[in-house]
Amino acid sequence: MSNATAAKTAPVSGEYTHRQILTILTGLLLGMFLAALDQTIVSTAIPRIANELHGLSIQAWVTTAYLITSTITTPIYGKLGDLYGRKKLFIFAIGVFITGSAMCSFATSMYELAAFRAFQGIGAGGLMTLVLAIIGDLVPPRERAKYTGYFMATFGTSSVLGPVVGGFLAQTNSFLGVTGWRWVFLVNVPIGILALFVVSATLHLPHTRREARIDWWGAVALVVALVPLLTVAEQGRTWGWGSVTSMACYVIGVIGVAAFVWIEHVMGADALIPLRIFKIRAASVTIVASVIVGMGMFGGITVLPLYMQIVHGASPMTSGLMMLPMVAGMMIASIVSGLITASTGRIRGFPILGTLVATAGMALLWLFVTADTSLVLVMLMMFLVGLGLGNCMQPLTLIVQNAVPPQEIGVATSAATFFRQTGGTIGVAVFLSILFSTLGDKIKDALAAAMKADPSLATPANQKVFGKIAATVENDSTILQQVPHKIAHPFMVGFADSMDLIFLCAAVLMFIAFLVLLLMPPVELRAQSAQAAAAAEGGAEDPGEGLEPEPVGVGAGTAGRHIAESGDTLSEVDESLSPRHSAD
Repeated sequence: MSNATAAKTAPVSGEYTHRQILTILTGLLLGMFLAALDQTIVSTAIPRIANELHGLSIQAWVTTAYLITSTITTPIYGKLGDLYGRKKLFIFAIGVFITGSAMCSFATSMYELAAFRAFQGIGAGGLMTLVLAIIGDLVPPRERAKYTGYFMATFGTSSVLGPVVGGFLAQTNSFLGVTGWRWVFLVNVPIGILALFVVSATLHLPHTRREARIDWWGAVALVVALVPLLTVAEQGRTWGWGSVTSMACYVIGVIGVAAFVWIEHVMGADALIPLRIFKIRAASVTIVASVIVGMGMFGGITVLPLYMQIVHGASPMTSGLMMLPMVAGMMIASIVSGLITASTGRIRGFPILGTLVATAGMALLWLFVTADTSLVLVMLMMFLVGLGLGNCMQPLTLIVQNAVPPQEIGVATSAATFFRQTGGTIGVAVFLSILFSTLGDKIKDALAAAMKADPSLATPANQKVFGKIAATVENDSTILQQVPHKIAHPFMVGFADSMDLIFLCAAVLMFIAFLVLLLMPPVELRAQSAQAAAAAEGGAEDPGEGLEPEPVGVGAGTAGRHIAESGDTLSEVDESLSPRHSAD
């Protein structure tokens, strides 16, 4: 039997062989590679892109717009995947991502680029969460850890290629008649088309279609809640945190949050993020920790390429390569934790240890990083941060998937991803806002200290140069490489001092996540995949089963208990559980 045939033949028991899983993984990993490569390419190139489009100080709009749409669509993909199958959604997400990438290559301003990145994020929201959910369908939680190596190899490859390719393209004036940085987005197009063909050929999963209401009003409320809050997080420093515009955003955001919670309560089992998930202690602890880890991780990591390029004058490609120690730390920690989990079934301690190690790494960056710190020392501390994060990413996903009934793996995966990305979006917006809101004062202090130490700097000619740099540097940092080092150094000190505050905030957040994870109950990973569980139950799927508080790893509760708690009549439950089979 060929690999393709093996993938198309769904086992009656719901259990897949290692060969079948690897065949399906081919398409999934290509989709994951597409998403991961885009993140590393853009994060490395964005300072150069911002300089080219004269908008360094508003680069957060580009990152935040992408994160907003990818975050909002994540739970939608998860819910629709549980209801109607994941393959078509996965193909749709790849298609939107390809289209958005092509649009980004035509941007003529930072605001236009932000709009195109927002569209691209609609596709990105489905890539990672659907991959993780499909693997949750195929492989039991304990065995799933064995496949960590494949995921991390894909992530590691993209992390190595992304900075190199992104940096090379960003610093290339023109390639095949197109401005170099535009290829940062165009490179996604051929990879995405290949992913579409591979996924169509290899991903063949059985699915029991379950009719339910789609929580569109919940999605609308989510948009109303997140957009103004994230916007004011990025623009608050410009508007004023207590200005009328900022206050309006706060009010609209709070109304959106309240409306979302109420709608989710009304929708019950059909909610975008069922509130009953939060009654499970392991799930609620994981979700809260995911928000905090996301804020610290994304917010802290965002400034590292800026530090390399602005303070040390590294090229985009070089700064990308300098991020590799952190990537190596993440890969090592993820693979080791996965192997130990697969052999022992123990997973609770890894995210606890990971947040503590990440706290130490961020604290060391805060203590020792200055404008003159050796890059070797900085990369060693980044490696430590990577070790911490690597112990958090996969374990947190496994724990929340294990905490819910198998038929709701999509909702659980998307919920964990959604809250982590929400935290990341807030972290990026707030941390970049902190950076640029404190930068002016930090530069003034650094200039005063430099002129006190070297009075020769305080000449009228130098004062004029300082003023020109101060008026330009927030939108185009390349000016620092165009003046003598003695003149540029105080500005580099100002940037480094502002970044110190961000590393401190990230360290505090990681420590709070550590304290939250101490509340995690004992975790017993299931030995049965979601597909096998569905096959054992004859295809009947009750979204309410097993979601009352109980020890993690305990099987789904009885349908009778769900009926008694929900108040549904037996006929209503029978009708809701009538499956419609489809070839996914």
